[in-house]
Amino acid sequence: MSAEDLEKYETEMELSLYREYRDIVGQFSYVVETERRFYLANAVDVQVRDSGGEVYFEVRMSDAWVWDMYRPARFVKNVRVITFKDVNVEELDKPELRLPEDGPFGG
Repeated sequence: MSAEDLEKYETEMELSLYREYRDIVGQFSYVVETERRFYLANAVDVQVRDSGGEVYFEVRMSDAWVWDMYRPARFVKNVRVITFKDVNVEELDKPELRLPEDGPFGG
């Protein structure tokens, strides 16, 4: 496989992964970003740990999806990540759960 073929393959895989993400993101409550990977999850627990003065983060997620084009199975029941870098956790907006502004409860 040439370098050009490899680059084309990676571009196609990234596009496929993005489409999968776009189709499933609404099923999750949180986006979690670590130094190595990106996750969608419905439950997240981040604990700051200290081992002999060295601080690290332990991140536990359940009902998760892993952004990694080289993983054949991206949906996982439980994930545990140990990282020495920052962890970003964001709650996803659920616009379909909002009450209509012009309805009896809006406004």
